[in-house]
Order: sequence, then structure tokens, then C-alpha cells
Amino acid sequence: MHAWEAIQKTLDHMEAHIKEDINAETLSDIAGLSPFYFQRLFKRLVNKTVQEYIKLRRLALVTEELDKDDMRILDIALEYGFSSHANFTRAFKTAYGLTPEEYRDTRPFLNTFTKPEISMVYTMIDEGVPLLAGNMVLEINRRTLDHPEVYLGFEAKVKIEGQIPAGESTGVDIPGQLWKRYHKEKEAFADYLNPEVELGMSYMQDPQKGEFTYFAGGLADRAGMPEALAKQELPAGEYLVCSIEAESFEVLVTTALDQAGKYLFGTWLPHHKLATKPFSAEKYYKNMDGIHYMEIWVIPAETE
Repeated sequence: MHAWEAIQKTLDHMEAHIKEDINAETLSDIAGLSPFYFQRLFKRLVNKTVQEYIKLRRLALVTEELDKDDMRILDIALEYGFSSHANFTRAFKTAYGLTPEEYRDTRPFLNTFTKPEISMVYTMIDEGVPLLAGNMVLEINRRTLDHPEVYLGFEAKVKIEGQIPAGESTGVDIPGQLWKRYHKEKEAFADYLNPEVELGMSYMQDPQKGEFTYFAGGLADRAGMPEALAKQELPAGEYLVCSIEAESFEVLVTTALDQAGKYLFGTWLPHHKLATKPFSAEKYYKNMDGIHYMEIWVIPAETE
């Protein structure tokens, strides 16, 4: 067994028993490692200590419970291993910047810590070869866009801190909030849109300020646009496209998107000695016969 496989076994165990008492000794036995070496290896591969990881995964999962109004916050806290309402509130606010009560009142989208699929770091695929990992399938291909596509929606500057790296940073999901606004208001300009395709676009605007601009919108179906909207273009040209399928839309736009992005930018591109321009797009498709599918588009850059 590879070392990463031993750590993955402990991650799977923690996920299945996340509401129970979990100690490092039990996990080290599952991994077949000494407690000392297990904790060192865990921190190296997960980038968190065991206790930090357990707390962050619990804080990720409790947001689903907070969306249910039939449970008291104290009961949720105790069910997930927090010793008191105060302890839970302190941990929740440290992670997300708001209290559980404030979250329940406003229901913002949050960036939460997702369960890693460590195998993806150690698995390499060629172009056009599907990779099955966890609850998703991804595939990377080159694609030519012959004609530019115009999108209409909203955009905002976003602080990198709290948003990147995806799946590890915690806080209010600003791009997610922009999508929330778009879907709430898009009926007012639906006549201008093709309802089958939507696009999220990220690009650097002021790196020195630690900001990027994020755009959320739909494919323009005709010329012209309402004054209140932003317009972005997906230029014609050559792209690397990472296609993603997942078992549900919720998994697709959270865990699967985070893990696919990490694999593409952190593993696949460096291995193939490829660089990309400071731009990426997330393309979402509807009416896929029950398939939950999206794509990440990036523009290859010349490397020296």
C-alpha cells in the first residue's frame, strides 16, 4: 500500500464517523502506521492536523443542518461534537466570518473545507482519457472555439483570501453570492439569453491588491443588452477544457469543481509542463438528459 492510500483510508473512516469521537491512535491503527509518523504524514498530505481537519469537516457538514429550520442550533452543535453553543459559535465565526444565527438568517453561500481525494495528486492521465475519482469523472482535451461567445450577467471584484485554494479556504463564497444574484434577477432580461448555457469567468485585475474579477452570466441570444448588465466575451481560439461529471448538481458545483480545479492546475498542467493565461471559465450546461455536467476552460500560454 502506498503511503497516500493509508491516509485516504483514514479520511474515508473520518467521513463515515464524523459525528463520533475520533482519536489519532485509532486512525494510526487504520493506516498501519505509528501515531507519530501517521500525524506527520497526515499533515504533509492534507495540509492540516488531524484535529484541524475534523473540525473543518464538521463545520462544513453542519451548514447543511443549519439549512433545516426544525433543529435547534445547540442540538446541531452537540450532534457534531462541539461541547457547547459558545464553542460552536466561536469555531463557526472563525471559519466563516459570521455566527450560526447570522448564517441561518441570511443563508449565504459558503466556501467549506472539502474531503480530499489524495489519489488525484498521484494519478496522471493523457489528454482524452477519463479519470474516475471519488464521485466524479473528469477528462481533459484541447478544443478550438471558432467564434467568440458573448455572455451577459454581473461581475464583482473578489479578494483572493478566503476564496483560494478552493476546497480549503473558508468564508463567504463571493462568486457563489454573485450566482445567487444572477439567478434571482435573470428573469428580468431572459429575452436576451440562451437558457441552456451559463458561464462563470475569473481573471486577474489587480494582483498587487490580491483581487480578481469574477463574472456570472448566461449566453447572449441576441444583440443588445440591458444597461444594468455586464458583458464578457469568451474569445475564439485554442483552449484546454476539463470536463466534469458528478452524481448531483450540488456535488458538481462544490466538491467536484474544487477537486477538478486542483487536479488541473496543481497536478496535470505542471506534469505536462503547460502554463495558462491568468483566466479561467466555468461553463454550465442544462438539459443534459439527467447528466450533471460542466467544463473548466483555460487558455494555454507559451512557456520559455
